[in-house]
Parts: sequence; C-alpha cells; structure tokens
Amino acid sequence: MKTPDTLWSPGAAPDAQMLAYTVGDDRTVDAHLLRWDVIGSLGHVEALAGGGVVSSRERQSMRRALLAALRAVDAGELVIGSQHEDGHTAVELWLTGEFGDVGERLHAGRSRNDQVVTDIRLYLKDAVLALHTAMIDLALVLLDFARSHRRVLWPGYTHQRIAMPSSAGQWAAGYAEGLLDAAAAVHGFWSRLDRSPLGSGAGYGVPLPLAREVAAEALGFEGIDQVVTTVQNGRGRIEGAVLAWCAEAAHECAKLSADVILFSADEFGWLTLPTELSTGSSIMPQKRNPDLFELTRARAAGIDGDLMTVLALRGKLTGGYHRDFQLLKAPLFRGVGSTREMLAMLVTAVPRLGVDAARGRAALNGDVLATDEVMRRVREGMPFRRAYREVATELKRGVPMPALSNTAFVDARSSTGAMGNLPLAALRKRAAAGSRWNRLMRRRFSTALTRLTNRAGR
Repeated sequence: MKTPDTLWSPGAAPDAQMLAYTVGDDRTVDAHLLRWDVIGSLGHVEALAGGGVVSSRERQSMRRALLAALRAVDAGELVIGSQHEDGHTAVELWLTGEFGDVGERLHAGRSRNDQVVTDIRLYLKDAVLALHTAMIDLALVLLDFARSHRRVLWPGYTHQRIAMPSSAGQWAAGYAEGLLDAAAAVHGFWSRLDRSPLGSGAGYGVPLPLAREVAAEALGFEGIDQVVTTVQNGRGRIEGAVLAWCAEAAHECAKLSADVILFSADEFGWLTLPTELSTGSSIMPQKRNPDLFELTRARAAGIDGDLMTVLALRGKLTGGYHRDFQLLKAPLFRGVGSTREMLAMLVTAVPRLGVDAARGRAALNGDVLATDEVMRRVREGMPFRRAYREVATELKRGVPMPALSNTAFVDARSSTGAMGNLPLAALRKRAAAGSRWNRLMRRRFSTALTRLTNRAGR
C-alpha cells in the first residue's frame, strides 16, 4: 500500500509503521472537521490579505479555490482517503491538484497547530449552540409534562425510601429546571470558545503581518486569543469545559432515566412505557424493557469517561504544542455526539410516557402522611418539636394518620416550587431568554460565515 502523503516530509518516505502509529484514527475523526477546515482557511486568507501578505488578485484566486473545495466537501467529492495523513493534508493536496500553486501558497503564516484549534472551535460553536437548543427543548417538553400532570400524586423518596408526597408535575418540573441550569452553564465557557486562534502558528506567532482581527471577524468570532502562546497552552481546556457541560446535562438525563426505570417497574407502575419505546426479551415473552432509558444512563457514564480522558491528557504537559493533543479529538466528538443523541431521544420519549394516577395515589397512605399531620398541628399553633414527638409516639402505637384528599395534599403546599405552586411560567421565561441568546449567537455566527463563503470581494 502506498505510504500516505504528508505535509512535512518532502524527502525520503517516512517509516510506514511509524506513520500508521502516529496518524492513528485521525482520518476518521477529522471527518468531523473537514468542512470547518476549508472555512477556517477562508478566514486565514482574509488575514493574509488584510496584512498585505497576498495581493487582492491572489486573495481572489485563493478564495475561488477554497469555495470550490467547500463545494467538493459538501458534494462528498473531497474526502479523507487512505493516501492522506489527515484532513488538512486532504484539503491542501486537493487544492494543489486542482488549482496548482494556490494550494501551496495557502499555508503561509499558518501551522497545523493553530489550524486544528480553529477547526475545533468552529465545530464547537456550531455544536454547542445545537446542544444548548436541545437542552432547552427537553426542558420545555418536561414543563409540558409537568403542566399536564401537576396534580397527579405519588411518593417522593429519600434514602430510596418513601418520604413525603410529591407529584408527577413536581418531578418533571425539577428536571426541567436542572436542564435549564445546565443550558445556562454555557456562559461559563462561551467567551473563551468565541475567540479566534488563527495567527498563533505553532504557538509562538509568525514573522508575517497577519491581520488576526480581520480573520476573527470574518469567521464570526467575537475576538482573538490575545497572546499567541495562550492557544497551545490552552489545548484541552475548551474541550474539557464543553465535555463538563455535556456531562452536567447528561447527569440530569441519567437521573431522570433512572427514575423512569424505577417508576415504570411492575412494583411501582406510576409511569408506563408505550410498547414502541420498549424492547422485548428473547426468552421471556411477557417482558417489556426500558432499554432506551438504561442506555441513556449508561451514556452519561461514557461522557464522564470522555471528560476524564481529556483532563488526564492535558493535565501534566509542559507549555507549547505536544502530539498528545491529537488524542483530544476522539473523546470530544464522541461525548458531544452522545449528548446530542441522548437529548434528542428524551425529547421524543418524555411526551409519550404514560401516567397511572391511581397507582401513584394508592402509595400515599399510612406513615407517609406523618409529616402532613405534624404540619397540620403546627398550623394550629403547636410548636414543631412537640408536634413531631406526638406524631412519632402515635406511629409507634399504631395510630393511623388521618387520610387526606388530593386537594388537601396540593393546597397545603403553596410555597413557590412546591406541588401546589409550581413556577412553570417562570421556568418558561428562563427557557425563552436562553433561546433568545442562542438565536443571537447563531445569527451572528451564521451571518459571518454566509458572508465569508458567498461574497466575491471585500
């Protein structure tokens, strides 16, 4: 088999075994970045032209070549093959083959080190905005569920023991708020993600007057990494922040899924799974299994693993570039992709969950009414500790707690956030505010890229 072409070996061919080992799975993972690599190159052309490194005519030639490459990527004609070392190689060799020295001129003032960071940030801006939308979408689905079932009662648990009355609405609204909290955590890293690394080269800048700010504006970045050494010293930092964010949302999804698995079990039955969202057994014809929720729970663990991989990779390195950074890409793409699939599946699944109100209400008898009885006496003026001791004594003697109607349960819980006063409207306002921010960021990003990829001149 022909030794893959590289961008760094114009002399003797490198050892094939060494090359295979160092290339690893770059060809596969770089497929996520191929389109962004071409778009990032269009931004680099603007930096070259803005600094006077290339003429207006050269800029136009480079743009025409890159726009052709972009069309080829979108048409599936420019792909990463076994003859390429990575995605950067595939693009540059395609450009050189189709447009001659235009492809050879393009790398002036750029290293694959700042090139790949640019590709990843462009990919992540697009992916993060999509994930942010998906988190809000799932929160809204849960708020719809909460509104429909706000007075459906079932037990709440502590220590995996029945503790106090709760409701299906309160359960769903709590997870909705958790997902909105997760979505809002995007603001903790977005400003770092929204900076262009182009012009930092291999990590120490380049001896050319690159217009770094021009490239950043062309690519829809808010600004630049001000100090060029920041770019490589920060490798893994954005990846880790994004995966930690994914893990936060995934943990909400996993906990919700664990509840669904439990509450839909035969012994509980408060939730029911539609046949089309469950799987069967190869040996037990009566079984219907919650596989999608079990795998959601498991995928959350996988995202934790991806995060740990990234943190371990970057944690003990000196400054500057290291080839170790190559292995940041696979866990990043895997974790982002898994989070996206998880959120999309639950957006589909949650509205189709059934609720058995009678089964849930039947579990609210006996000792679970004890706290309500304590608080009834408190409302009548008895000190809490005395009421607590009296009720505890009565429970030991086997005195039954007074039965309560659904209305009594709900009306007694009137403080904000309790089952009788769920702040569904306030949570929807939070979701709407998050969506407005998302649209603003998406519009700014998309407008810049549309201008970059469509305009004929500047």
